[in-house]
Parts: sequence; structure tokens; C-alpha cells
Amino acid sequence: MSGFSSELIDYLEGRITFEEFDQRRDERKATESEVSAERVEEEDAQPSTSAHVPGHIEEGVSPGVQQAFASMLGDEPEPPSSDEQQEEGEEDGFSYVDDEEDEDYKAEEEQKVRLEMEETEKRRKRCGKGGRGRRNRKQRVLEEEEEEEDVEEDPTVGDVFALEMELNRENKKMMRERRQRSKLPRALRGLMGEANIRYARGEKEDAILMCMEIIRQAPLAYEPFSTLAMIYEDDEDMDKALQFGLIAAHLNPSDCEEWIRLAEMSLEQDNIRQAIVCYSKAIKYDPTNVRYVWERSSLHMRLGEHRQCMDGYRRILSLLPMEDGEHFMQLSKDMAKSYYESNDLPSALGVIEEALERHPGLVSDDFINMAAELHIANRQYSKALQVLVQFAGVVLVKDESESGCEEPRQEERVAEETTEEEEKKNEEDTKTEEEMAVKEDCAIQDVHVPDSVPVDLRAKLTVCLIHLHVDTPLEGLVSSLMEQSPEEIGDLYLDVGEAYLEEGKYMAALPLLSALVISEKYNLAVVWLRHAECLKALGHMEAAAQSYTKVVDMAPQHLEARLSLATLQQQLGRPECALKALESMYDSETLAQDSSAAQKELKLLLHRSTLLKTQGQTQDYLDAMITMISMLLKVAMQRAKVCVRSVTVSGVNHLRLAKAILPEIADHEAAYLDNTGKTNVMSKEDWWQLLVSCVLTLCEVRRYEEAELLVESAMEFYSFYDNKPRRKEMECFGLSATILDHNYYKAYNYIRLMLMENVDRPQLWNIFNQLTITSQHQRHHRFCLRLLLKYPDNHALGVLCGHNAMVSGSFKHALGFFLSVAVRGPPWSVSGEHVQPGQGTAPDRPHTFGHTLLPDGTYTARSETGGYPR
Repeated sequence: MSGFSSELIDYLEGRITFEEFDQRRDERKATESEVSAERVEEEDAQPSTSAHVPGHIEEGVSPGVQQAFASMLGDEPEPPSSDEQQEEGEEDGFSYVDDEEDEDYKAEEEQKVRLEMEETEKRRKRCGKGGRGRRNRKQRVLEEEEEEEDVEEDPTVGDVFALEMELNRENKKMMRERRQRSKLPRALRGLMGEANIRYARGEKEDAILMCMEIIRQAPLAYEPFSTLAMIYEDDEDMDKALQFGLIAAHLNPSDCEEWIRLAEMSLEQDNIRQAIVCYSKAIKYDPTNVRYVWERSSLHMRLGEHRQCMDGYRRILSLLPMEDGEHFMQLSKDMAKSYYESNDLPSALGVIEEALERHPGLVSDDFINMAAELHIANRQYSKALQVLVQFAGVVLVKDESESGCEEPRQEERVAEETTEEEEKKNEEDTKTEEEMAVKEDCAIQDVHVPDSVPVDLRAKLTVCLIHLHVDTPLEGLVSSLMEQSPEEIGDLYLDVGEAYLEEGKYMAALPLLSALVISEKYNLAVVWLRHAECLKALGHMEAAAQSYTKVVDMAPQHLEARLSLATLQQQLGRPECALKALESMYDSETLAQDSSAAQKELKLLLHRSTLLKTQGQTQDYLDAMITMISMLLKVAMQRAKVCVRSVTVSGVNHLRLAKAILPEIADHEAAYLDNTGKTNVMSKEDWWQLLVSCVLTLCEVRRYEEAELLVESAMEFYSFYDNKPRRKEMECFGLSATILDHNYYKAYNYIRLMLMENVDRPQLWNIFNQLTITSQHQRHHRFCLRLLLKYPDNHALGVLCGHNAMVSGSFKHALGFFLSVAVRGPPWSVSGEHVQPGQGTAPDRPHTFGHTLLPDGTYTARSETGGYPR
């Protein structure tokens, strides 16, 4: 068929019904069959090589629809002529003038949609009427047979409708893509053109005024902003040019080239963040452009945004074609290196495994080395060995008898067991893939390494075999490794030696490490440390101490080396050398600024204080304790006006606590949080034990004033003060220290607080009497009177108030207090049982007990026999 049949065109245009279309189609087929038979006879008589000339396509159906129907029917329709294409091109060339926001455009679109809906509804009704079946059964059978024969020639009604709707959608989509979404009204397009002409002539001031007027009337149009950006760029005002260009780009965001130009302008002004935004906009509308993603990732790397950079690189990997394998492998290698440096091993392994799977033929020795290194760092030794076998040509010789002997036995057992026993056995014998791989690796008997394999990969192979406990081929591999100079491959020596150390094979590691420590290039602190650990594990204490001393000399701030050296020196009977190894590593300024340094120093001081205490050096022990506690109570000591000073005692410098005027801290809360981060290496309980030990030791050496200042500072520390039991214990320490220091004024403050919470404890009243007698202050009179108002039935308070009144000469008031106490009765009965206030009266037991204040200031209750109840 060169074109569409007339009945199909009439049906599509709605001139005839479906029944008429079906009838006319049957008639046309019968006529065509007769004509084709005649043509066959003519062709047999005279063959012809002329091409089939298509007839004229009737009007009413667009060429796009005709081509689609022709492709479905298997025909090749005549392509449109050049004149028609030119006319269509002219029409499309002016299609950008219409705008979706114009009223004419909206009306035309609404009318088209309404007409399409009406046509679709009519066709559905016609299809429904045609489906009712007015022909007889015989005719239907004939039609079905004809339709089966002409399946490839005639489409069904559903295909016609589906194709028509698909073509409408494609046509609308093409029109939308071809149409530039201009927000400029028609009335202002002439003015916009005039502004562009003025700019081209060099009349920039007039062009700027015109663009500003257009912006005032149509602020959502991008054309005036774009023109202004070009004008200011010509004037070398790059700041304004960039701002106007950004506005124009945001109003017309689908222009990727404009976004890239703005990104380059932003980079010229060192505005990397703005450039990233511009590249992101360009990627949004052109997501498959690898260059855009690469540039944005590079900018993220310049800003130190590692995660965003790696996300961009991953996107590039997904966009690269299979033909660009070399770039894929190089980028994967760089990404894995970056992930490894940021301690993200899973991501690094994911990138490497993807590269190995996608381009196995492009794997180089460096890539194999990196893959094995990452697997070893992640303790996946079996996978590292698999990489070496698959890509480096390493051949593993296994003992097949051991690996395959268990499977037949398991099959026989499974055949004898029941279903329940099978499930239980499967659950018990379930093993992970790694465990099975290790089991298979244990069956390795020998390893064949080609001569072309570099020494780096041989070392990785040796490390894997060491961790997999495959000892048979190790001797040859290690021997071949040690034949080469440690000056050239010392790092490989260290890798193999550390693998032996991790597996506890110290004798095998010692030759490798000994060869490194005597070399010039690899005579490093880390090598000496591994050498010392190996010697210590083998029991060579003297040699290990020398190696640790070398480590401390080369790396003075290495904490573990110092602690190990101090322990060895103590075991060797050298306490002075042990203390020397535990000397301070940092100065005060570094400790105040670096949290990591402060934490290391605290650990060192803790070990030093323990060592000093065991050696009986109390003063040095207190110096270490005061240093540690002052780091914890730094903010609290400033609030308590307490500082640490260095004084000389018998020619030796020691630390002392003293009162001082210190500058105020601007933000106490921030300082407290910062100090907490530096001192969190020990728990609160450990700090509490250190504080108690320091206070008790200060009291033992009769440094009561410093103990008192330490308690005062601890009372200002939130963690200790908020804990009520610890606060009460600190109050007891402070009371004892002040009494022993004869500072009765402060002692009175402590005892007063304790009495207010425990008014019924005779021990506290006895201490109170001792303090009031010795202090020679009169302020306790008013305290007792106020407390008596709160606790009028307290016997001790009544007696003390009576004594205070008698001492001050108020005998009348003293008599009143004493009579009040006598009327209430004593707190003890004759049998020693406690009596509630008011139960004992003067007529009942007037002389059972007498309350006496002893000459030493002790308050007690005396019985008739002269004994003092406990």
C-alpha cells in the first residue's frame, strides 16, 4: 500500500461509522485481490523493474500520522517534499513567539484539548456500536480467517486508537521542547529588540535604560537580564555581570552552557561555592555530561568536602562507557586511595571490586597491589589471596584428598536422618563463606609464583599465607624476600614482620626486624618499637629495654613506648630510670590547647604517681596528684581563687596549693565542657578516688591548709557537688582539715551546714561546742536561737541557749531556757529507752537525769548514778 485507504481516512475524520468502514474495507479487499491476480498474469507475460510510485496522500491526516500507520502496516510511505519541509520549518521557526502565558496560546490549547476529548468519546461510542455484532456467524468466521491472514497488513481498532493517542502525545512533547519558554510579552518584544540593537551599536546607556524598563514591566523575563550581563561584562564590571547573569540563568534554567559560563566567572572571582551551585544546575539539565560532574567534584575536593567529591566520582564511574576502561580504572584507583586515607575501607573495597569485575582485562600490577592491600587491611586474607590467584597468575597446589573426603560422608548421613534431624544439623553446621574459604586455604600444600610477579605482590602473598596459617610454602617465599636489600624493600620487610607478630610467631619476625634496625633508610622509631615488642615477647628484657629507649629518643611523645620502658626498667630494678621514662612530654601551653596531648599526659602522670607511691616518694607523688587534679578542677579552682605554685623545698622544686586572685572566666560553661573533653580518659569514680587519696595524703604529711583548699575547690566542681553522698564526705574532709589546721572560722561554716541537716546527732553538737569554745566568736548565739525556733523540742539547743545566755549575763533568760528543758524532760528514760518530747514531766521524773556541759565542751546526759549513757 502506497498510502492510506479512503475508508480509513474517512473513519479517522469521523465521516463514516465503524460498520461502514468495515463494509467498505471488505469491498476494497475483494477488488484488490482481483486486481492483483490480473497484475500477476501481466507480470508473467512482461516483467517490469520500475519502482512503485506512491499516490497522492489525501488531506485531513498529518504526514507524521501517515508515516506511523505506514510503518505499522509494513509500507514505506513517500517522504514529504522539500517544499513541504520548508513550509513546516518556517512555521516551526516562528513557533517560539507563542508563550504559554499568552491568552491566545492558552485558548488554542484548551480548544485543542476539548476537541480531542470529543473525538475520542465519539470513537469509543462507535467502537461500542460496532461490537454489537450484526453480521451472521458464517460471515464472522470468514472475516476472522481473513483477518488472521492479513494480520501483518491491517491494524486492529485498538491499535489505531493507541497509535493516534501516542502520536498526539509525541507531537505535544516536540512542540513543548521546540518552544522557548519566554516570559516576555509581545508588547515588549519590540523594545527588547531595540535594546539589543542599541547594545550592538555601542549605545550602552540607552540599552541599559531599555532593559530596566522591560524588567520593571516583565520581571520574569530573562532576556533583559542576559543583555545587561553582556553589557557589564564588556565594561569589565564582572561583579554586576555575574549577578545579572545568575538572575537570567535562574529565569531560564535549562541553558546548560550559560550555567557553565557563570561557573567559570565565579571561579575567576574565587567564589568556589557559587561555582559548585552553577555546575549543579547544569548537571540537573544535562545529567550525563561527565565533564560537568568532574569539574564539580574537583571543586568539592578543593573545599575539603570529601564525601561530596566521592559521590561525584561514583557518578562519573556510572556514566563512563565500557570503551573508556582506562579512565575507569584510573579513577577507581584514585577513589580507593582517597577512601583509604579517610579510613573508609568498605567504600574503598567496593570501588576496587567493581573495577575488577567490570574491566578484568585492564588490571595492572599496581591495581592488584592496591586491591590486596585493602583486603589485608580489612583482614580479608582469603579474598586478597583470590585476587592474587585470579589476576597475578599465582597457582595454589591443594591437597584434594582432605578437602573432598568429608562430602560423601555427609551425604550418607543426610540420607539416614529424618527431616527434623536434617534441619537441626543444617543449623548447627552452617558456616560463613569466610570460614569455608579459610578451611580450603588450610589445605594449600604449595604455591607456584611466576617469575614475572613483582616483589610487592610476592610480599602480599606471604602476608596472606602467614595469616591463613599456611606454613609449608612460607620458608621459600621469605628466603627469596630476604635475598634483596632491606634498603630497597624495607617496607615489605616490615609488612611481613608485623604479620608474624600479629600471629605470635616472634622467632620468625625477629630476623626481619633485626635487618631493618641496622639499615640506614629504615632505622625508624616504628621499626625499633616492633623490634622491642618482639624481644619483650621472647623474654629478652635487657635488649627490649634498649630498643624501647631508642624509640623514646626518636619519638619522645610516644606514650606506649614510655609506659613499656618504665615497666621494663622497674622489673630490671632501675626505679630511677623508670621515673625518668615517665617525665612530662608536653609544656603547659600545649596541654591547654591540645586535648589529645592532655589525655596522653594524664595517662603518663597516672602511671608516674602509682610508681612514686610504690617507691615511697610522697612529695613527688603529691606533685603528680596535684598536677592531675588541677587539670580536672581547672575551672573550679578559678572560682575558688586557688592556684598551683612551684616552691623550692630543700633545694628541690615541689608544687603547692595557695590562695590567689585569678582573672575571671568569660564563659564558665564552655570552659567546663572543654576541660571535660580533656579529662574524660578516666571515669568519675576514678577521679573521685584520686581526689580522696590526695586529700588523705596531704593530711598525713600535715599539709592541712592545702587539703582544705583542695576540698574547697572540689566543692565548686559540678560533678562532685551534685552527688549528695560525695558532697557530705567532702564536707567531713573539709571540717577535719580546718580543725587540724586550727582554722576554726572555716570549721564553724562546715559544722553549721552539717548541723542544719542533722540536728539530732550528739557528735556534731560536741564538735560544735569545741569550736565555739575555741573560736572565741559570738556569732553562734544567734545561730542557736534561730535554730531553736525551728526545733523547739531539741534538748541540746535548749541547754546551749541557756549556757549562752548565762555567759552573756542574761541569767533570767538562762533560767527560762533551763526550766523549759527540765519541763520537757530528758530524751532518755531510766531504762535507757528513748522518750518522746512531752512524755516526761517535772512532777513525774524531776531528777532522773541532769544535762551537763563538761569542762571540755562535751554535751551529754548524766543519770542519777553518775554514769553517762552512750
